[in-house]
Amino acid sequence: QVQLVESGGGLVQAGGSLRLSCVASRSISYFNTMGWYRQAPGKQRELVADISSRGSIAYADSVVGRFTISRDNAKNTVYLQMNSLKPEDTGVYYCKVVSNYVFWGQGTQVTVSS
Repeated sequence: QVQLVESGGGLVQAGGSLRLSCVASRSISYFNTMGWYRQAPGKQRELVADISSRGSIAYADSVVGRFTISRDNAKNTVYLQMNSLKPEDTGVYYCKVVSNYVFWGQGTQVTVSS
């Protein structure tokens, strides 16, 4: 079992920045993939970005050039740096890790005002 705790969400104006953190309860070195997903009201959960254990990264088209995902194995943490935020980035952001199983965090709210 793995517990994931997200933090860093909040209310920000359009054009602003936030940095999300996801801390895992055990070493992330063994996780195949760690990623961030978001769910806007009335919409399905969607991939924002993920990073493999080998460092391969994928981004949703809508965040390319604005968001950066990174992982710090020593701190058991994955980050999502979000710049140039837009109102359409609003939603609950979830951390997900994939090892032999899939684990999700409880989410952190991001609200971008226009």
